[in-house]
Amino acid sequence: MVALVGVGFVALLAYGLIARSTNTTIDDGLAQGKATTAPGFSLALLQPGDPGAVLGPKLKAAVSDGRVSLPELRGTAVVLNFWASWCDPCRTEAPRLERGWRAARARGVAYLGLNMQDLTDDSRAFLREFHIDYLNVRDPGNSIARRYGVTGLPETFFIGTQGQVVGHVIGVVSEQQLSAGVAAARAGRPESVGHGGARRPTR
Repeated sequence: MVALVGVGFVALLAYGLIARSTNTTIDDGLAQGKATTAPGFSLALLQPGDPGAVLGPKLKAAVSDGRVSLPELRGTAVVLNFWASWCDPCRTEAPRLERGWRAARARGVAYLGLNMQDLTDDSRAFLREFHIDYLNVRDPGNSIARRYGVTGLPETFFIGTQGQVVGHVIGVVSEQQLSAGVAAARAGRPESVGHGGARRPTR
């Protein structure tokens, strides 16, 4: 009986380690100069934002059912940012992302915020406080983050028009990193993983 309990405990421990393990597929590919297909998802809409004239028709169609599916954005370069309202570095980064969005949307580049491990009211208050005007979705847990290999917030991924991740910045993204990532996404050109400013561990 004791042996069975011991075996069960070891099995549970192993399962926990596997479930919490970080997926390094994207970063491993970028380290080799290769783009990796972005893990797909379909998440509840947090806010549609103002897509502007160029992206308007596509993004309005994507959010019409109250959810956003990453495959619906295929053909568009995407800046995917993982964030939460409790993340202090995300507050530092927010105005920079909004400025980048206002400059990039006229060139057909979509910004997509992915709020995670957060309360809906807190996340919406954050968006209002920083006047965030781009598309945002919400994952109440961290299942999508785990698929992307996210271990802290904020983290930003740059996805090309063919749906492949071509860049990744860990921590607060700088204006230079943001500009370079957008250029890489538009060109479909893989870049190495970048390390930005501060971040907070995911919960």
